[in-house]
Amino acid sequence: MQHDTIRADDGEQLHIRLSGSGTPLLLLHGWTSSHAVWAPLLEPLAPRHRLLRPDARGHGGHPLSVNREPNIRRLARDVINLLDHYGIDRIAAVGHSMGALTLWQCIRDFGTERFSHLAFIDQSPKLLTDAGWDGGIYGDFDAVRAQRLTDDLDADFSESVLRLIALGLNDKARATYLRDTSGWRAVRESLREIDPAAAIAIWKTLVEADFRDVLPSIRVPVLLAYGTQSNFYTEATARYVAAQIPQARLSFYEGADHCPHLFAPQRFAGELEQLLEAA
Repeated sequence: MQHDTIRADDGEQLHIRLSGSGTPLLLLHGWTSSHAVWAPLLEPLAPRHRLLRPDARGHGGHPLSVNREPNIRRLARDVINLLDHYGIDRIAAVGHSMGALTLWQCIRDFGTERFSHLAFIDQSPKLLTDAGWDGGIYGDFDAVRAQRLTDDLDADFSESVLRLIALGLNDKARATYLRDTSGWRAVRESLREIDPAAAIAIWKTLVEADFRDVLPSIRVPVLLAYGTQSNFYTEATARYVAAQIPQARLSFYEGADHCPHLFAPQRFAGELEQLLEAA
């Protein structure tokens, strides 16, 4: 495994882990996570793919030196900077949670020309709910609730992120959080390595975004993976996304939470390979 660093076009240093060999495959992690979350997929994917696993700026324990308050448009531009740096004209890309939003922003700003295939994991195109949209977080995460969370993040970043994950639609997550199990304690410790200012700045732009208009413009083969016990989204949200993307294949992972690719990594890798081989 190789740790590489490149300079984005604004001068910020970006960090990427490279592993495997074969056709390139870009893996974009979720908010408050890092490249390390993809570890369970290395074994099934690395033999056939050169895996590029960047840490989104403000993540992975790398301090920012140029702009401590990045946004989703900057994350999308970082993707293009990364592809340009490695001389990659087109690539298959997978985005989980914030990674999916980053790819949707990238498509809005730059089109789909740089992508041959795409996979989006357990994400809604619009996180906020309102009178005309209940497909966002929990089905009832309106502007008032979003502002309350932002205030909580300012006061206690780590615990507020944990509550966002735990106190949603997944009853098991709620129960284990309330028992303060070892898994939650480990996540709490990892969150303390994140710069709250950068993460909160990104979060604010995530909840402001609405990518519903982007979905019909995606004219490449797409895999959609959703957990039936997602912490955040209902099956109706998944079906909405699938209906809007012309070449989408929707796959539900029974019993999986917000991370179906980690719940069943071999299955996800297999479905991803089928997507790449069929088109």
